[in-house]
Amino acid sequence: MKKVIVISGDIIAYTSLDDAEKTVLEKQLKVLFTDINKTYAVFGRIVKGDYIEMVVENSSDALAIVLLIKTFIKSVSFSKNLENNRTKSFRNYGIRIAMGYGELSRYDTKKGIIDGEAIYMSGRKINDESTHNKQRIVIKNTLFFVSADEKLNVTLTTILGLLDVLMSKATSKQCEVVYYKLLGKNEEAIASTLKVKQSAVNQHSTNVGWNAIEKSVNYFNALFKAMES
Repeated sequence: MKKVIVISGDIIAYTSLDDAEKTVLEKQLKVLFTDINKTYAVFGRIVKGDYIEMVVENSSDALAIVLLIKTFIKSVSFSKNLENNRTKSFRNYGIRIAMGYGELSRYDTKKGIIDGEAIYMSGRKINDESTHNKQRIVIKNTLFFVSADEKLNVTLTTILGLLDVLMSKATSKQCEVVYYKLLGKNEEAIASTLKVKQSAVNQHSTNVGWNAIEKSVNYFNALFKAMES
C-alpha cells in the first residue's frame, strides 16, 4: 500500500467534562465527521469518546483536516463556562493531534482495521504527550508530525509549532471562521451561516492570522503532491 497519513487525536481534559458536556461534544463530533467526509475521502472513527483516528489516503489533505478538527473542537459551545484548570485547558487547546506518515500493512474500513507503521507513529506520539491522569496539565505543543524522514519531520514540526501558537490564542469565534474557511466557504457565506456581518468575519479572520494558516495548508498540500507524484 502507498504511504498515507494517519491522524491520531486525543481530546484534552475530556474526563473533566461532566456527562452533559460529553454528550454535547459527542453529538458535535458527528457533525465534524460529516463535514469532513463531504469534502475529503477519509475513514475516521471515535474511540472511547475522546480519541480520534482518521486515515487520510490523500496525504496532501492532512493538514487541512487536522486544522478542521482543531478549530471545530475549540469552537464547541457548552451551556456553562468551563472554570477549573483542567477544563480551561480543554477550552484553550481542545485536542492534541499527531500525523503519522507511512504505510499500513492492514487497512479494512468495513472491519475497522487500521494497522501498520503510520498509525503506530501517530499513536505513540499521542501517548507520549498524553495528559490523562495527570493532576496538573502542562501543554507545550498540540500539533505533531512523525515519519521516517527526519528532514521532513524538522520542516513540518517548525510549521506546526507556529500554527500551534496561533491556535492556542484563537477564540471560539475565530476558530469558527477558520473552520468554515478551511471548508472552502467565502466570507459572505460564513457571515450568513454565523448570522453576523461580513466585516466581523473579516476581522476574526485577520486577528487569528488566516493568511499564515492558509499559506501553511497550501505549502503542505503542494509538498505532498510533489513528493507523491
